[in-house]
Amino acid sequence: MNVRYFLVFTLMVTALLLGWTVSSVLASAYPTVSAPSASSMADPIDRPAYRQQTPVVNAVLFWSQTCPHCHHVIDNVLPPIKEQYRDQLNVLLVEMRSQEDWELLAQTAAQYGIPRGGVGVPFMVIGDRVLIGSGDIPAELPGLVDAHLANGGLGLPDIPGLDKGVSFRLPGEEVCEPGTDCDEVTAVVTEQSKADGHDLAVAIMAGMGIALAFVGLNTARHFRGLSTVRIPKWVEQATPWLGVVGLGVALYMAYVETQAVEAVCGPVGDCNAVQSSDYAKLFGVLPIGVLGAIGYVAILGAWFWARLRTGQTARQAQQAALAMTVFGTLFSLYLTYLEPFVIKAVCAWCLTSAVIITLLMLANTTPALQTVRVKARRRDRR
Repeated sequence: MNVRYFLVFTLMVTALLLGWTVSSVLASAYPTVSAPSASSMADPIDRPAYRQQTPVVNAVLFWSQTCPHCHHVIDNVLPPIKEQYRDQLNVLLVEMRSQEDWELLAQTAAQYGIPRGGVGVPFMVIGDRVLIGSGDIPAELPGLVDAHLANGGLGLPDIPGLDKGVSFRLPGEEVCEPGTDCDEVTAVVTEQSKADGHDLAVAIMAGMGIALAFVGLNTARHFRGLSTVRIPKWVEQATPWLGVVGLGVALYMAYVETQAVEAVCGPVGDCNAVQSSDYAKLFGVLPIGVLGAIGYVAILGAWFWARLRTGQTARQAQQAALAMTVFGTLFSLYLTYLEPFVIKAVCAWCLTSAVIITLLMLANTTPALQTVRVKARRRDRR
């Protein structure tokens, strides 16, 4: 494998990741919405609006911290509408924090005849209408509020679990009822600022970094004619098994992302929050799970091709397997970084895939370097 080609390949990969990062940041460039706190929202249990004689319209908005369209609706759409109607409009915000929250949303959508595949946030329920997305809500909400006010008001929909919600408030509105400790409310919210599984994700990132350094050092020593650390034979032979497991994980993630169903997350993290984030699709088009499945199939194909063929074709296939696993590890390292530090949620399936692709890279290092040595010897003979 020519070193210059490998460096060019690495630079192209880095440029691709940088471009995706910039595009994702620009797409998400809305003012940040913090978790419900005493400065912007109030406990919905005792709502002053209910004690007034004027009609009140109630609506429910399901939202997620990782959804830029939700931030747009909360920061830019709801404030002017709330300013217009004041206490005659109460919007209950229900944040998607756990698997139970996503199940509540799926059950709510089912009540209105919406299949799981059509569920997404922001998701607003007002009376017998459902508004989905940052386009429908600003276009239809004011007219629906006027219609329901003319009919004497509208209560909250009959949805279980709404006690988790908090009422949307404009900045400066009184939000603490007498006897309520606002500092205590804020403290409860800040406990959620660190993603569940944060330390595990950081540890895996460290391991991936060490593995990449090991492969880079071994490759550099090999091209300089120095001795290298050989990977045990049994690790090399584990490639097809690791590839099959990784393919299974990627296919499940692809199913969750393409069908918009709730994932089984396990005891660590919140994979549903990750899968519903803006980073779950490459350039907003290709689901990461689908990309991963394609990658695992390609790696398995190259590995088997290298063992079923001989000569130059076999050597190129083995080198391609290493190149793809190095790219996959770099890309997985980037995605793993996003989870605890940007998305603020950790996906156990994603971490599993990151570990698998790293092991595949290590397993293919020695075989690939051996093919380069054979090629170099043949050149010397000439």
